[in-house]
Amino acid sequence: MTRGVDDPRDTSAGALWADGFGRVGTRSVQALALLALVTVLVFAVTQLTLVVIPVLIALVLASAIHPLVSWLRRHRLPSILATWIALIAIVGVLGGVLTAVVYAVVHQWDDLADQAVAGFGELQDSLDGLPFEVSEQQLTDLQSSVGDFLTSSSFGSSAIAGFSAGANFVTGLVLMIVVLFFFLKDGPRIWEFLLRPFEGAHYERGKRVGAKTVSTMGGYVRGTAIVAAVDAIGIGIGLAVMGVPLAIPLAVLVFLLAFIPLVGATLAGVLAALVTLVANGPVDALIVVGIVIAVNQLEGNFLQPVVMARSLALHPLVILVALTVGTVLAGITGAVLAVPIAASVWGAMTVWNGPHEAARPVQQKRREAVEGR
Repeated sequence: MTRGVDDPRDTSAGALWADGFGRVGTRSVQALALLALVTVLVFAVTQLTLVVIPVLIALVLASAIHPLVSWLRRHRLPSILATWIALIAIVGVLGGVLTAVVYAVVHQWDDLADQAVAGFGELQDSLDGLPFEVSEQQLTDLQSSVGDFLTSSSFGSSAIAGFSAGANFVTGLVLMIVVLFFFLKDGPRIWEFLLRPFEGAHYERGKRVGAKTVSTMGGYVRGTAIVAAVDAIGIGIGLAVMGVPLAIPLAVLVFLLAFIPLVGATLAGVLAALVTLVANGPVDALIVVGIVIAVNQLEGNFLQPVVMARSLALHPLVILVALTVGTVLAGITGAVLAVPIAASVWGAMTVWNGPHEAARPVQQKRREAVEGR
């Protein structure tokens, strides 16, 4: 007489893992294995940021520029010519913005320094009316401490570290441009090569996921760029009218920080207000804060719902978690890349089982399988 799997007298290895405690143990082992795999991947990413970050940036930019390249190819332009036109256009825009920032900083730095010295003097005068005493000796000690730091070995070490970071930035920039060129030129062919091991339904799923990822990531980046440009132009005009030094670099900073959801606009407003406070005084700083709030409200209530209507909306909690993870792994760059990557992953899940059919929970799949028998 044979014994069933649930027979308490059955001491075989399969029976030991088939009861409730065994299933919990199996799931625990699977969870530990998955956690170990994620840990190894995260460690590899953090050790190869000089390669991973440029490749991800190139992927994001290629997704955003893909409609331009496709449009040029539809108008009978050779693929290589369409790629070069798109690449030169994006590099020209980025180079022009960088040139404008450097030019503004070089020509307005002396004025900002003079105004900062004057603002520091006004701050010293205003400290005389405080209920607690701040002596001239304390301020002098503070100035000497800053001067000692600038001439110390620690500052020299920081300068060397900054030079090394600059060299890494140049290396990553060159790598990003090269990878971007090949993504623009051979992106679909590269994805087809990666899908060669798959056939049938799995191949079709890979095609859908690839197309949805490019569409979602590109739409998100283009929409955010439009919103960021409006923010930068509006705030930049306000800073220029107020006579704030470095208005162009601050406007560019507003544009870049707008790619960080939830906190980017706040950081941009704080930086613009601080520069205005140092250069022009508290009254103009309050006016700049009002300008920043007004521009952000107009953008958030009117422009963003229209421009971002086709891009995938994520829950604020998902955005916050993605920002935190991206910042921990790759700093500011990770914070900028985290949300479009998260949006693309969620977009891929929405077409996992069909063009308009999202991935289903495991319990639902099991229920459908039982009902189909």
